[in-house]
Amino acid sequence: MLEPAVARHLAEGDQHIVLAGAGGWLGLATLDLLEKTLGDALETRVSCYGSAARTLTLQSGRQVRQKPLAELLQLQAQRIWLFHFAFLTKDRAETLSEEDYRAANETISATVLAAARSLPVEALFVASSGAVTKVDDLQASRAMRLYGAMKLEDERRFAAWAEESGRRAVIGRIFNITGPYINKHAAYAIANFILDALAQRPITVRAPREVFRAYVAIRELISLILSLMRENTSGVVQFDSGGAVMELGAVAATVAETLGGVGVERALITEGSADRYAGDDASYAALLAQHGIATVPLDQQIRETADFLRGAVASAPVLASPPAA
Repeated sequence: MLEPAVARHLAEGDQHIVLAGAGGWLGLATLDLLEKTLGDALETRVSCYGSAARTLTLQSGRQVRQKPLAELLQLQAQRIWLFHFAFLTKDRAETLSEEDYRAANETISATVLAAARSLPVEALFVASSGAVTKVDDLQASRAMRLYGAMKLEDERRFAAWAEESGRRAVIGRIFNITGPYINKHAAYAIANFILDALAQRPITVRAPREVFRAYVAIRELISLILSLMRENTSGVVQFDSGGAVMELGAVAATVAETLGGVGVERALITEGSADRYAGDDASYAALLAQHGIATVPLDQQIRETADFLRGAVASAPVLASPPAA
């Protein structure tokens, strides 16, 4: 659930919420939180757009229609709050040529920007990425650097829109999140760890160097975003997702302890350079405190993610594979 005060303000308001990229992890999790807050009013107060027309199914069984992103400019609504989740992520940068990857994301961003300019958008959230911090990191993969570079372009593009139009842009660099609708289980270390613990397999961390991550619950993150969107009617605010920074061995141990796993096998650290992917937690924690949003402890994040993954495994079994990092 959203933070109670945030949920109350949203339920009592009349903003029309638009999710661009509704079918991804962030989009579905946000849609689920909106359903829990708005109930049957979801049908009239929320519109979903994505790469193609399809039906989105939530955990409750509710089905929501997603329209093609190209139809966004046809929306008839007032007081729009627009969530810009639409983007081809790093995994697509690994399989597409740089030219095709850039062209696809530029088309998506141009469509969302055109909608922001022509529709009565009061506030807009840009889901940026911690990959922005890797743009000049030669140890990062080509795909990570390209993804980060394009996210940085998006940050600048929508910040300029807010400044030119006198409206509100909230830009969040998202590093590591947990919670329902987590996807790409083989790509996310914490999903692998949880799946192994649920299957009573030892959690194996094979990285030959220290790997540091910090996690926040998606419901906590969305509560903060909504609070920031209603805080002011203009200007740009930017933040990193935070969380306590932990080495993956410690994360794995917390997963095993929380879920009753059979233990952790941590490979020896043989490389000196560490892999750190975490945002500015001090600033993030200050924002949470300022907006009265409670921090979700990691053990609770693990339980909530595990609850979702149990259902995912039951409906479509997933074999965990060792995380790359």
